[in-house]
Amino acid sequence: MQIGIISDTHDNVAATRVAMDRFDERGVDTAIHCGDFVAPPLIPELDRDGIDVHAVRGNNDGEREGLAAAFESLDGGRLHGRFAELEFDGRRFAVLHGEEKPVVDALASCGEYDYVCYGHWHRREERSVGDTLVVNPGAQFPTVPREHRTVAIVDTDSDAVEFLEIETSV
Repeated sequence: MQIGIISDTHDNVAATRVAMDRFDERGVDTAIHCGDFVAPPLIPELDRDGIDVHAVRGNNDGEREGLAAAFESLDGGRLHGRFAELEFDGRRFAVLHGEEKPVVDALASCGEYDYVCYGHWHRREERSVGDTLVVNPGAQFPTVPREHRTVAIVDTDSDAVEFLEIETSV
């Protein structure tokens, strides 16, 4: 199964559109957003036929009711709050925004999850902690260096992580 991971889109509609198009092209079944949409008008950009979207709120996502309503209008979308435990293809995912790295590290080392997905730091990362794969997909914030303006695709069959650069004219 192909799982797309995205985070820190910060109202960057163009980058979100490109990222979701790339997920669609690559046969992603489910997308996980690790927070910091910022405002509800971004959420319709996550809507793609055949891609379910699961998301958590980040520290810049203050308009809770508007975000919840926007997610309800998606075909196959769910906003989980600040933390989500998800299971796909028999693999367990912990999803959070990740402002506190000791929390990310504790989730990774607890042995309960196959993957811990987080954002916030605007830097892509892939590392193993025991049998857990920790993934930060990067960010779509305009001031982020190009090498971190990425999204990730996790292949649950091979545990491979691939980072895709997201290029826009903005």
